[in-house]
Amino acid sequence: MIRKATLADHARIHAIRMGVREDVLSDPSLVTAEEVDWYREHAIFFVAEEAGEVVAFTCANHQSGLIWALFVDPAHERRGHGRALLDAALAELTAAGHAQAWLTTGSGTRAERFYRRHGWREMGRSIDGQIVFIRALAETDAN
Repeated sequence: MIRKATLADHARIHAIRMGVREDVLSDPSLVTAEEVDWYREHAIFFVAEEAGEVVAFTCANHQSGLIWALFVDPAHERRGHGRALLDAALAELTAAGHAQAWLTTGSGTRAERFYRRHGWREMGRSIDGQIVFIRALAETDAN
């Protein structure tokens, strides 16, 4: 089940973010509580539940078209949660009037392979070496 995130989900979302095996935050203070609260209160913030437990989440900025976060609890990977969350976020960005979405992710990661498999196109590298991907939102139903 995909639903909007609530304040009650905060601890579980934090646990998922800190428990990933790839894209581990080298400095957790880089993601502030204020930033997370802004996404939950003003932007696009969905969670995926399995058996009543939050197992994954995504955040997207409805103003810029950025997919800010997409993380799945390692114990619940490969069950379609990431794809379902990403599709929900892309639908919201489309509804907000965006023609494309963008994101960054590390090179050589499962995330990189996931995005390539789902129609994202590499546009170069960010200043910190992350891959910058874009995806035309009209393609979301085609893949």
